Amino acid sequence: MSTERQKVAARRNLEKARAARSERGRGARNERSSGLSTAEESRMRASQFAFPKERKEPLTDAAHVRNAIARFDQVEGVSDAERDEAWKRIRSAARKFDVEVEAHDWRDLFVGGKESKR
Repeated sequence: MSTERQKVAARRNLEKARAARSERGRGARNERSSGLSTAEESRMRASQFAFPKERKEPLTDAAHVRNAIARFDQVEGVSDAERDEAWKRIRSAARKFDVEVEAHDWRDLFVGGKESKR
């Protein structure tokens, strides 16, 4: 048996759900998902990734560039030569999107990082 308070809360939740569904029907996007969808990522050219062979770390806007820098030391299974090339792409994208990069070399990012046992 539901109390009056529970019924009011349920009605309020239903109204919110209907409003959200109505907004989605008019083409509104979900505000919580600011990243790329899987479909968007799969349509991207390989050159738009820091690591194009692995299709890791997209460089499509300033937020993705900052994320690529922050997660650079978490990418596994790539050689130092691939990291050099990826760092060049990240630096280029950072200039394009006006992102300030303090590290001069990608090796500076590994100080105290995940793969610092090199």
